[in-house]
Amino acid sequence: MSDGVNRQVAIPALLADHKDMLIVTGLAGSAKDIGALTKDADNTFTMAGAMGGATAMGLGLALAQPDKRVVVVTGDGELLMNLSSLATVSVAKAPNLSIVCVDNGHYQETGDQESHTSQGVDLAAIASGSGIKTCRTVTTMEEVEDARKLLAGANDTCFIHLKIDRTPPPTFKRDMDAANVKTRFRKALLGVS
Repeated sequence: MSDGVNRQVAIPALLADHKDMLIVTGLAGSAKDIGALTKDADNTFTMAGAMGGATAMGLGLALAQPDKRVVVVTGDGELLMNLSSLATVSVAKAPNLSIVCVDNGHYQETGDQESHTSQGVDLAAIASGSGIKTCRTVTTMEEVEDARKLLAGANDTCFIHLKIDRTPPPTFKRDMDAANVKTRFRKALLGVS
C-alpha cells in the first residue's frame, strides 16, 4: 500500500486535542505514534504483547468512564486479530468511544509482512457492516481535518480508517513496563494507584 498520508504528519493533526482524551493504543507503530505525540503522558495506555486487545480494552474503558472521551489508536494488523470486537463495540453503543485504525497494509510488529488490507480487505466497510454508524476512510490531509473535528465532537461511536503510506512511525522509546503504565494511567484517571 503506497497511497495514504504520512503518519508522522497525519496522526498529530488528527489527535491535536489529545490532552482531553483517554487513549489506548495497539502495538508497534500506533504505540510509537501516540507515545511520541503525548510523550507517554498519563492519559495514554500503550499496549505491549496483547495483540488484538486494544479495541476491547478501549470499549471497557469507555463504558466505565462515560463522561470521558476514549480513543483507541490501533494498527490494521492488530485490529485484524480481533475483528469481532467491532461487532461488540456496535452493540455496546458507547457514544464516547472512537477507534482510529492506522493502516499501512503490513504487520509491522512481526516483520513487516503484508496484512490482508494490502490485499483489499476494507476495515471501514467491516466496521460499518458491524453496525458502527459513523465510519470514515481518510487518505488525504484534507480528510484528516474533517476526521479531527469528528473525533473532537462525535456523539456516537465512530471509526476512522486512516490509510497511511510506508513512512515509519516516529522513533520513540516508550515505557515497556506494563505495571508502571497501568499504575500511571490509573492514577491519572482515578487519582489513586
